[in-house]
Amino acid sequence: MMVCATVAGAAPQPSGPMPLWTGAAPGAVGEGDGHTPRIDCFPASPRFATGAAIIVCPGGGYGGLAWDFEGRDVAQWFASQGVAAFVLTYRHAPNYHHPIPLGDAQRAIRTVRTRAEEWKVDPNRIGILGFSAGGHLTATTGTMYDAGNPQATDPIDRASSRPDYLVLIYPVITMTEDFGHKGSRNNLIGPDAPEALARSVSPEKTATKDTPPAFIVSSWEDDGVPAQNSISFFQALKAAGVPAEMHIFEKGPHGFGMGINDPVLSTWPSHCMAWLKTRGIVK
Repeated sequence: MMVCATVAGAAPQPSGPMPLWTGAAPGAVGEGDGHTPRIDCFPASPRFATGAAIIVCPGGGYGGLAWDFEGRDVAQWFASQGVAAFVLTYRHAPNYHHPIPLGDAQRAIRTVRTRAEEWKVDPNRIGILGFSAGGHLTATTGTMYDAGNPQATDPIDRASSRPDYLVLIYPVITMTEDFGHKGSRNNLIGPDAPEALARSVSPEKTATKDTPPAFIVSSWEDDGVPAQNSISFFQALKAAGVPAEMHIFEKGPHGFGMGINDPVLSTWPSHCMAWLKTRGIVK
């Protein structure tokens, strides 16, 4: 059993890794690294613990994972602010395609929710954050979820997979429009995917009034994943009546992570924390 714990006064350190399934994960085509989805827990500093939790999805175009830059560093920051963080290592191309990454993210949410008491988090304040393709995974997790199966023998499968909030940083969103990221699309659903499948995994087309509230960040200069991705999702949320906050910075390349050493880009984490407090997620 993984114990999500830390030492008072110490910097948050990961406890894990923890495989999301006992034995082979559903759909696994191999064993070991790349075939075993997991979470690494970064517990909130006890002095500042708020009871909120966040699952972090690194980017990588659904063909890899920027685990350190868009995973560990982010989780450590949120943990230092009192938000328990869990970095998700999800499966991706070339061995895995939709719906495997989505299933991994859903399982991560169910796992944290099921073990909320043990890990000292509120089961109703569990969010998910993602960068780039991880942002797409975050958005689809917020539009494609279920309430859990009350008849499941595995108690984790009885829990809801709906996140309570979304944080999207320069996210890939559309799988149908020209401003989408073709590499992510090809890795997730293939270049010749049917139109119906592409639409079903385009969150700007599937957002509803029940989609969780979202905080969105992008940059005007991003020519890898244009800001129109973020804008289209924001507009879809607005049309559905879902609260959202969006920041489009003028300067900044794709993949700026936490924006370290940039006096403007580095403000997004504090803006995000202020939004979480405004929404009552961080108390």
